[in-house]
Amino acid sequence: MAPVSTVGSGSFSLESLGLGSSLGFYGLQAETTLSIPVPVGLAPTALTATVDVPPYIQRGAVTVIQDDRTISRTDLPPDRGTITIPLAGAQIVDNALTVRLRVNLIPILDNCVYDPANPLRLSAVAVSFSGVESAPATVAEFLPPVLHRLTIFLPGTPSPTESDAAVKLATSVVAHYGSQNTAVAVAALDGAAVPPAPAAAFERQVVIRESQAPAVALQPAAGMPSLLITGPAGAIADQVRLLGSNLSRLALTSKAVAGPLATVAQLPTNLTTIRDLGQPGVNATALTNPRVTIPLDQTRLGRVARGLRVHLEGSYTPLPSTVGGQVTVKVGDDTLTRWPTDSSGAIDRWVNVPDRLVTRFTNLDVAVEAAGNTGRCGEFQPITLTIDGATEVQSQLADPPSPLGFQALPQALMPKVLIGMKGPNAFADTARAVGIMTGLQHMSQRPLDSEVVPFDRAAGAQLPAVLISADGWDRKDLTLPVSAGATGPLTVAGSDGKGGAATLTLDPAQSFGSLQTLYSGGRTVLVATSNGSAAQLDSLLSWLGTDVRNWRDLDGTAVVAMAGHPPVVLNTDTGPVVTRSDDLPSWVPWLGGGVVVVLVGAAALTVLRRRRADR
Repeated sequence: MAPVSTVGSGSFSLESLGLGSSLGFYGLQAETTLSIPVPVGLAPTALTATVDVPPYIQRGAVTVIQDDRTISRTDLPPDRGTITIPLAGAQIVDNALTVRLRVNLIPILDNCVYDPANPLRLSAVAVSFSGVESAPATVAEFLPPVLHRLTIFLPGTPSPTESDAAVKLATSVVAHYGSQNTAVAVAALDGAAVPPAPAAAFERQVVIRESQAPAVALQPAAGMPSLLITGPAGAIADQVRLLGSNLSRLALTSKAVAGPLATVAQLPTNLTTIRDLGQPGVNATALTNPRVTIPLDQTRLGRVARGLRVHLEGSYTPLPSTVGGQVTVKVGDDTLTRWPTDSSGAIDRWVNVPDRLVTRFTNLDVAVEAAGNTGRCGEFQPITLTIDGATEVQSQLADPPSPLGFQALPQALMPKVLIGMKGPNAFADTARAVGIMTGLQHMSQRPLDSEVVPFDRAAGAQLPAVLISADGWDRKDLTLPVSAGATGPLTVAGSDGKGGAATLTLDPAQSFGSLQTLYSGGRTVLVATSNGSAAQLDSLLSWLGTDVRNWRDLDGTAVVAMAGHPPVVLNTDTGPVVTRSDDLPSWVPWLGGGVVVVLVGAAALTVLRRRRADR
């Protein structure tokens, strides 16, 4: 993954801090709380943003409040303009600055502000800092509040123990920083315990070495120090876990040794609440039609789920007798249920979510829709809709996952996944494993638990597995959705319209790299391979790592990449797809004239495109 970009000198984009790309304020008066991570040695000085002012606004202001103190008040620019909101004087607590942003708008006389269609929005938001990042002096200080990039140094020929430690460290750090989308790289370092050059600001370097002496130690350098993690098989993993554990806060020295820190699998349950899923409750206030969204995230459920049922508990402002209304519950454009509003304003209802609508992230939208004479500009009263955190969520294990493929990842790899690597280059395979596992971790709200084991053990085990065979696939017991020899025809499973395989001969023959999913023996397997071109696999993994959205947008059961062309997604779990010749996209020529065999047969092939809506 590419490093998270900064904005200007001494500033970070709000997105790089894991706080989203924009801030919306609905109504004439609105407020939001912003908690900004602050690296040691820096102090936030201002917020800068582009302001989209709703129509018919005469003037307005943004006020920054901390506790009961007003930090600053800034007038809004007219129309679409830039704004600088001072933050100087606000207190930093536990390496974070928490403030409330309050917006007050005054409309032009006899005009209305209609939310939610016309919110005031701050976009391209950035936080300016003064000062210089302080170098860590202890193990506890090594990981900063903001981390753009982690580089893991391994020997040129790492042992299985070192490979396992590298994957564990990478996923642990990515899980720790969550929505900051920290990038992780793997580099070779032989014969030394200190990287050749110090890390840049907001970057860190870790050297992993298998040895008989377990330890986590800072390595002094002219600039930013690095961290050395050592230990034998079975103990080095404990040193890696120290960084992501609460115990690390006690490591107030330059060297520490962790005892056994065994991971405890978080086993999923059939019944939970949205509070336990990370949503303490949601509410919205609007003049006529408030709406809230309840995210149902299978990575928080800890498994692939079916039979989702949600027991909505909450309330809404009762409507007067002159106004009609209804409560609606939707997933996307599909209305699951609706019922008329009543004088109690209480919500206490079970809602079933059809399995066909369930994906990795499923948003349940609850709204109150009012109709009738709501007064001038709908200002007879604002309507508040609240869904309590005690709202229960029921689910069952989906076996097999539905849908199959990438939308079942990473939850189908929980609670533990085995990683098998088959190839002559252990360093390259470790880098591939790190790239795959960090891509999956970026999509998960739970830390992923993995173990690097011999390839044959991972391939034949009952646990979920990630199998890396960069130079080709020769196992007969695991049939991939897409396969081909270096010169042989391309075979696509389930593409003959009868559940069998169809073949496609390319002239000239093409090398490709692929990432493929299959469900075999009651478990999900993710395979990274090629038809004899490891470089094409690396190109695909590099593309996936450039943006976490590339991972999130993967759908279907396989993604295939050939040189000079966009990656192509194939879904062998769909019914027949008939595509007219005038609908074929511009990338078709690289497949040759036989492309109709695949498209008309049954499987769906599409060029991977970025979805507009971020999850």
